[in-house]
Amino acid sequence: MSDARWAQKWATAEQAVAKVPAGTRILIGSGAGEPESLVNALCAAPHLTGNEVVHLLTLGSAPYCAPPVSDRLRHTAFFIGDNAREAVWAGRADFMPVFLSEIPQLIRGGRVGVDVALIQVSPPDAHGFVSLGVSVDIVRAAVDTATLIIAEVNPRMPRTLGDSFIPVDRIDALVAVDAPLPQRLGEVPDAVSQAIGALVAGLVPDGATLQTGIGKIPDAVLAQLDTRNDLGMHTETFSDGAARLARLGVLNGRRKSLLPGKMVTSFIMGSEALYTWANDNPQIEMRPSEFTNDPFVIAQNDDMIAINAALAVDLTGQVAADTLGGRFFSGIGGQVDFIRGAARARRGKPIIALPSTAKQGTVSRIQATLEAGAGVVTSRGDVHFVVTEFGVADLWGRSVRQRAEALFEIAHPDFRAELRAQAVGRRYVV
Repeated sequence: MSDARWAQKWATAEQAVAKVPAGTRILIGSGAGEPESLVNALCAAPHLTGNEVVHLLTLGSAPYCAPPVSDRLRHTAFFIGDNAREAVWAGRADFMPVFLSEIPQLIRGGRVGVDVALIQVSPPDAHGFVSLGVSVDIVRAAVDTATLIIAEVNPRMPRTLGDSFIPVDRIDALVAVDAPLPQRLGEVPDAVSQAIGALVAGLVPDGATLQTGIGKIPDAVLAQLDTRNDLGMHTETFSDGAARLARLGVLNGRRKSLLPGKMVTSFIMGSEALYTWANDNPQIEMRPSEFTNDPFVIAQNDDMIAINAALAVDLTGQVAADTLGGRFFSGIGGQVDFIRGAARARRGKPIIALPSTAKQGTVSRIQATLEAGAGVVTSRGDVHFVVTEFGVADLWGRSVRQRAEALFEIAHPDFRAELRAQAVGRRYVV
C-alpha cells in the first residue's frame, strides 16, 4: 500500500472527508463494505450541511440518522435496515420504494445521481486495481459516475473477482484501515423455519440455480440441500449457508445455463470465515445489481428457484414484504426482480416463504385482506408458490376461489375457520 504512484492520495479519514462539498448526495458502501471510519468522519465534519446520504442495507450504526447529525445530513434509504428504521418512522430519514435492479439506472441516469462515493476496498494489486470486495451491488454504478471517490483500503477486505475492480487512479483519496469487516451471523433455525426449509427444499431439483437471502428460512433451506447434485447460484446476496454447500461440492454450477461454474452475486454478507473463503475465489462472480437482479438476465438460468420472504399474504395472493403494522419496515429489494425472473425461466419456480403466524402465534400471516397501510410488494399476478410450515400452495393459474382454498390449507389451524368465514363474507368462496 506504500506504492509511490499514489503517495499524494493517502490521507486520514478527516482529511479525506474535508474534500466533500456541502449540499451533495453521498453514497455509502453496502452491507459489510461500509467504510466506518469515513462515516464517523462524515458525521463529525462541521462544514457539511444540506447533504443527502443514500445506501442499501448497511451493518454500521448509522450515526447520521440520529440528532443532531440528522439535522445536517438527511438519509434516504433504498432499503430500511435495523440502523435506519427508527429514523424513518420518526421522519428524520426517508425511504425510497424502488426495485433493486433499477437503482443503478437511477444513479447512472442522474435522477438519483451520486456526487460522492464513500467505499471500502482491498489493497491495490500489482496492476494498480483495487477490488470492491464484498459490495459491488449499486456501488458499481456510484463509482462509475461519482465526481469524488474516497476509499478505505483494508487488508481484511477480500479481493473478489468479476466486475469488482476499479483503478486506483479513479479514487481521489485513500484511507488506510485495518479492521475486521462487520459480520451478520446466521440465527439457529427454529422448528418452524426447519419445517418451511424442508418443504422449500422439496421444490429444488438437481441442477437448479438458486436465489436465497439471509435469515432463518434461507439458512434452513440451504441446510437441507446436502443430497442435491450440481446446484448453481445466481443471487443478490451470498451467505455462509451457500458457502457451506460450495465447500461440500453440492453448489458447483456445472449445469448452469448462464455463466456455468460461477456463483453469481452482488454482495456477500456473513461471518469472517465467509469473507476469508471469498478472497480470490474463482468460483465467485461479483456482478452489479443491474445484472444480478435484471429479470431478463435471471430468466436465462434454467431451473431458476427464487426463494423470498414475506410478512403477510392475503387470500388473493398479494404479498406484503416492506411494511409491518402500517409502517415501513424494510424495502422492495430484489423480491419482484427474482420472482418475475424465475417465473420466466425454463422450469423456474418463484417461491414466497413465511411462517404461518406472528407475535407468538397470536396473528395469522395468511390474511383475508392485508392490514391498513400494508404495501403490496409482489402482486397477486406474480405469485406462484407460497410456503408455510403447513404446506405448499401453488397459486399460479388459479382463480381467487381456488387460491383461497389452497391458502386455507397452509394457514395455521387456529385461524383456518376464521379465514374461511371472512372469505365467505367477501364471496371469495361459498
